[in-house]
Amino acid sequence: MVQRTSHTTRSIAIVGAGQAGVQLALGLRQNGYDVTLVSNRTPQQVLDGRVMSTQIMFGDSMEIERGLGLDYWQDSAPVIEGLSLTVAIDAEKAIGFEARLAAPAQSVDQRVKIETWLREFEGDGGTLRIAEAGIEELESLAATHDLVLVAAGKGEISRIFERDAGRSAFDSPQRAAAVSYVHGLRPRNSFVACGANLMPGLGEYFIVPALTKSGPCDCIFINAIPGGPLDAFGDVTSPAEHLARTKELLGRYLPWEGERAVDARLSDPNGVLTGRIPPTVRKPVALLPSGRSVLGLADVLVLNDPLTGQGSNNAAKSADVYLREIVNRGAEPFDTDWMTATFERFWEYAQHVVRWTNGLLPPAPDHVVTLLDAAQRLPSLASGIVEAFNRPPSLDPWWYDADAARREIAAHESGDRSATAERGEARV
Repeated sequence: MVQRTSHTTRSIAIVGAGQAGVQLALGLRQNGYDVTLVSNRTPQQVLDGRVMSTQIMFGDSMEIERGLGLDYWQDSAPVIEGLSLTVAIDAEKAIGFEARLAAPAQSVDQRVKIETWLREFEGDGGTLRIAEAGIEELESLAATHDLVLVAAGKGEISRIFERDAGRSAFDSPQRAAAVSYVHGLRPRNSFVACGANLMPGLGEYFIVPALTKSGPCDCIFINAIPGGPLDAFGDVTSPAEHLARTKELLGRYLPWEGERAVDARLSDPNGVLTGRIPPTVRKPVALLPSGRSVLGLADVLVLNDPLTGQGSNNAAKSADVYLREIVNRGAEPFDTDWMTATFERFWEYAQHVVRWTNGLLPPAPDHVVTLLDAAQRLPSLASGIVEAFNRPPSLDPWWYDADAARREIAAHESGDRSATAERGEARV
């Protein structure tokens, strides 16, 4: 819990107005900090622009937002009760199970969320600066603020942070994502769930019930292995063609999902997105030409492929750690040792997300396939796998080690889970 203060003379600048940047800016304002937030778009431009992600927030991340009073969509966003997982081979279901989450999840179009939060930030006395920030802007901010944080994870400015080769397993994108926000997707026959369809050798397909500008919708996206048959959007020239290509691929490789999508239509003309993300971990501190230092935040430093749905969750948890560390710092200087230690505090959690996500990008090892297969007949194991989306550290060690996997399955078979009783307790 952040210790609340009424006022501080300390000033902080944040470059980047996504989940992490705006959440942290609002939290700092609540604690009395003078905050400058730099965004390359106005709130209205954010709302009117293209969709930015396929965000899903799990229980622990939603609790962070509730703690800051930022959970404005509890009564309007679909309640995601659980997850379903299918392994598909040759257009047929090979493995399939579903389980409810201990606490529901939620997905709110970031255009809606960020526009609302930016307006609250300005209304709370924060300074919103609209600019394309570069080195010159960072130098100006560093000269006039006690701390500068960079939360723009996918732009040119993030490249000032050195890639951490020891923590980065890949140097190129491992998937090509093609996202559509749609109305009219046929509902599941069971509870409301996020759907994950794994296609070995091809990629993945995900469905996330969400709230967008025009009401409840579904975010559907294909996550294709580059160069494979699902990587088929390079010649698409319009949003309508993008959705048509998605339906065509679903009909061919996941026919049961293709049937659900027959009547799907785009939520709005800006409801499509394509992209390729190289999973990367960067070093937390960047040195400016003047000698001043700036600190990276969230996916500036830890950028994962979206296949485990951890992007917004990582952002929320990173911002939460940084807020607590900033407040606890009091009047002490935000020097480079403190910057590095603050990131390492977040890395204690984030390393589990990186290990899990990176491990799913190559072909799954045999013991993981065995775990998924066993989850079909063991509801408690299925629940443990599903709950890991909320708390990835709970997967250690049984997801990564064949012997531990066998013990985990045996514990669920016998009904004795004492050996894994602490699973799911790890938090940031």
